Amino acid sequence: MKVQLIAHTPDPEKTVALAARMCYSDRGVDNLRDALTPAEVQRMVTMLTEVGHLSPTEHASFTFAVEGISRACSHQLVRHRIASYSQKSQRYTNEAQFKYIIPPSIAKDPAARELFIKEMTLIQESYLKLSQMVPREDARYILPNATETKMVLTFNTRSLYNFFSQRLCQRAQWEIRELAELMLTEVKKVAPLLFSKAGPSCEVEGICWEGEKSCGRCEDIRER
Repeated sequence: MKVQLIAHTPDPEKTVALAARMCYSDRGVDNLRDALTPAEVQRMVTMLTEVGHLSPTEHASFTFAVEGISRACSHQLVRHRIASYSQKSQRYTNEAQFKYIIPPSIAKDPAARELFIKEMTLIQESYLKLSQMVPREDARYILPNATETKMVLTFNTRSLYNFFSQRLCQRAQWEIRELAELMLTEVKKVAPLLFSKAGPSCEVEGICWEGEKSCGRCEDIRER
């Protein structure tokens, strides 16, 4: 899996701080911007993240290029609706030699791995035959959830907070959790203060919303 932060709002933390200051001042934007020292930006962003006042953070957005995830993962990803997605098309690209993602549980079991690769090879052969008989847009129906895909995705900060809260949870599916970890690492490089409170609810809020399905980590955190 490969995740790159390919674009973002210039000076995202200052942008967020400026938006927040605008809410509480009758001064013009030039005056407000000039008054935003690094210390004031730090104070404003820290206050916003600590009290959970995240609407000003929507003014900072981040665009990622993602490679090496499965279609199963991308189907979960697009459920996060307040975001923009561009994905490799199976309608227009030739998937005769499609790459595929092998789950760790299968990769570490020799018999399961052998069976999995055998079936992927069979599907590749069947897709090739079908694509010579029917349009690719119909041949693609035989492709599995394991098929590798590529995407460009854009989130604003508030949507990322929601994404990280859900997908960094230990009960999140392993692949999208790995994706979330890599995305958080990327945004922290350019906006460490803005994402200092981003994470699963057990770490950030001291609350687990999984009920009886909780992994128990929240209780461990509370005890520590």
